[in-house]
Amino acid sequence: MKAEVFLPDDYRPAEDEPFMNERQLEYFRRKLLIWKQELLDQSSETIENLQDSARNVPDLADRASEETDRALELRTRDRQRKLVSKIDAALRRIDEGEYGYCEMTGEPISLKRLDARPIATMTLEAQEKHERREKVHRDE
Repeated sequence: MKAEVFLPDDYRPAEDEPFMNERQLEYFRRKLLIWKQELLDQSSETIENLQDSARNVPDLADRASEETDRALELRTRDRQRKLVSKIDAALRRIDEGEYGYCEMTGEPISLKRLDARPIATMTLEAQEKHERREKVHRDE
């Protein structure tokens, strides 16, 4: 087990330090773990809310409205479940020393992009290229 990295509360990764050094990796690890915990907490709240709202509503309009709300909530939770698996994958990349590098080009992903979207697996340019290629294939 490796020693814990000291990270000041106001630390932000900077371009003038070595890319993906221990402090940067620890910064992103903590950011990912906090995000994951928030999603899991929200998921627990949803389960409680769904159990509480599983009552018999006699009015058809009210029942339809409640079903729509429940379906929307479940879709949101499904998206968050997928997000949790992307967070887990990012944490694995940190452990394996692959975090912060584009899976297409091998180039470093900008710190600004990683700070905004810590689960990013591609540089902005590679992501745009990938999305253009997907759009072309989808339109055919």
